[in-house]
Amino acid sequence: MKAISGLGKNQRIAFLAALASLAMLALGFAAVPLYRMFCQVTGFAGTTQRATSADADLAARMAESAGAGTMSIRFDASKDRGMPWTFKPLQSTQTVAIGERSMAFFTARNDSDKPVTGRATYNVEPDQAGAYFNKIQCFCFTEQTLQPHQEVRMPVLYYVDPKALKDPDMKGVQQITLSYTFHVAKNGAE
Repeated sequence: MKAISGLGKNQRIAFLAALASLAMLALGFAAVPLYRMFCQVTGFAGTTQRATSADADLAARMAESAGAGTMSIRFDASKDRGMPWTFKPLQSTQTVAIGERSMAFFTARNDSDKPVTGRATYNVEPDQAGAYFNKIQCFCFTEQTLQPHQEVRMPVLYYVDPKALKDPDMKGVQQITLSYTFHVAKNGAE
């Protein structure tokens, strides 16, 4: 602060304005990762949760003791306009026991004549279900590279947390939609 007090009035104002500008620039760069972290923690905007096998085991025990019931899960697949893949779920819906692990499969085929790397983004509807939809393993956790005309089956191992039964916002929700969209990765065509 001594360095600032040695400056003239206009220089102090300019220095403080520059400092405020730098702080706002830093906040601008931090906003996206902070928002992503907020969504992942809270399930805000339909962001699903990432879970471990131990989490799934605990949820299964909770569901068993609560007599949890079932939930319909609908699967949706799309791709970005420039993505040269065919991408679809192998099943359109599943009825799952709340708290128990379930597995769904999607297929992806590279329709081009060159290798393509893709990344899947995901979402859940209704939005409030994101806090209770937990993925243990998912192709969406990493980039996927498919060779020319290669077709693969991609699994998703998931469960619905029995805590959803106690949330008043989840009352009446009978179906959760899990949506994926594949995009060409930034360095997508190899």
